[in-house]
Amino acid sequence: MKNKNKQEGISRRGFLKTAAAIGATLTIQPTINKVKAANVTLNGGNTSPTIPQKMQHRTLGSGHTAMEVSTLGFGVMGMTYNRSQHPDRKECIRLLHEAVDRGVTLFDTAIIYGPLTNEVLAGEALSGFKDRISVTTKFGHEVIEGKGTGRQDSRPETIRRYCEESLRRLRIDSIPLFYQHRFDRNVPIEDVAGTISDLIKEGKVQRWGLCEVSTETIRKAHSIQPLTAIQSEYHLMHRLVEENGVLNVCRELGIGFVPYSPLNRGFLGGCINEYTVFDPNNDNRQTLPRFQPEAMRANMRIVNVLQQFGRTRGMTSSQVALGWLLQKAPWIVPIPGTTKLAHLEENLHTLDFNIPTEEWKELEDAVAAIPVVGDRYNAEQQKQIGF
Repeated sequence: MKNKNKQEGISRRGFLKTAAAIGATLTIQPTINKVKAANVTLNGGNTSPTIPQKMQHRTLGSGHTAMEVSTLGFGVMGMTYNRSQHPDRKECIRLLHEAVDRGVTLFDTAIIYGPLTNEVLAGEALSGFKDRISVTTKFGHEVIEGKGTGRQDSRPETIRRYCEESLRRLRIDSIPLFYQHRFDRNVPIEDVAGTISDLIKEGKVQRWGLCEVSTETIRKAHSIQPLTAIQSEYHLMHRLVEENGVLNVCRELGIGFVPYSPLNRGFLGGCINEYTVFDPNNDNRQTLPRFQPEAMRANMRIVNVLQQFGRTRGMTSSQVALGWLLQKAPWIVPIPGTTKLAHLEENLHTLDFNIPTEEWKELEDAVAAIPVVGDRYNAEQQKQIGF
C-alpha cells in the first residue's frame, strides 16, 4: 500500500515537471484576472518595493478598508498543524520564501494553529518581507498555557491580549487583517467590532474580518467597523456560502471573500484516498466524517470528474478546483496551503489558464450531480460554526 502511494506521488511529480517544462516554452496570456507589474499597493495604500516577478492581484474589501493582495494566497496552517507529517522548520521557511519570490503577498495563519507555533513560524519566515506582503491571523479560540480548550473567547480584554501576543509572535507592528476565527455566542458581535475599531485607531490592527458567520452577523459587524474579508470553507464539494446568502452580502457590501480549504483539505488534488493514513497526533481529517474511508471511496467520483475536465485542457485536478473558485468573482482569493514546492508551482500555474464560462458551468453541473458523502465536520466542530 505504501509502495502504491509512493508510486502515485512519483508519477504526479513527474507530470508536474513535464508540465512546467512545456509551460516554459509557451507564452500564455492569463485572462482570469488582469496582470499588473509587481509594484502592488499594500498595507493601506503604501507602495511596496518591486516584487521579483509579475503576479495577478485582486482587492479584498472596498473604500478605506481595501487590501490589494495576490490572486492566490498561501495558507500556512499545514506547516505545523493538522496536516500529518511536514518538513522541518528550515524547509518550511525556504518554501515560504519561494512563495514570496513568486509574488504571493497574502499569507494566512491563526493563534489556534499549533497552538501558537504557526504564528511563530510565520513571524520567523516572513517578518523580513513585511513591507511587501501581508500576514493575516485570527483570534477567538481560547488558548490557555499553549493549549486550545475548545471554547471561544472574544471578550474585549481577550481580543486585546491576543492582539499584543500575535504582534510579538509575527514580529510586526500592526496586523494587516485580524479575523475573528469563530463566532462567540457569549459576546455580542457589536462588542467585538467596537474593540477592533479601537485597535485600528491605535494602529495595532489595520483591517478585520470574520470566519464562518451568518449574513446577519456580517451586517451587524460591518455597520460598526467595515469588514475587509469573510473567510469560510468554499469549494466544489462545499458550496454553502452560495446558498445561505454570504457571497451575496459580500457582493452587496463590498467585502472580499477568502475560501479556506479550497482543495477540500487536499482531497480535490487527488493526492489522498481511502488508503491514506493520517497522523493521529496531528491531523484533524481523521475525525471528519467526509474523510472516513467509505466516504472518500464514494467521493472519489468527484475527483475523477475534475481530472477528466483537466485532462483535455492540460490542467491538474487542483488547478481545476482553484480555477473554478477564481472565476466565481474577482473579489475571491483562495488560500491553498502546501509543504511542497511542486504543489506551490502547480497552484500558481492555475493563473495561466483561460477557460470559457460555459465550460466552468458544465463542470459545476457535473459535480453537483454527484452526492457528497459525509459531513464536513463532526458534531462538536459544527457547533462552532456561527450559522
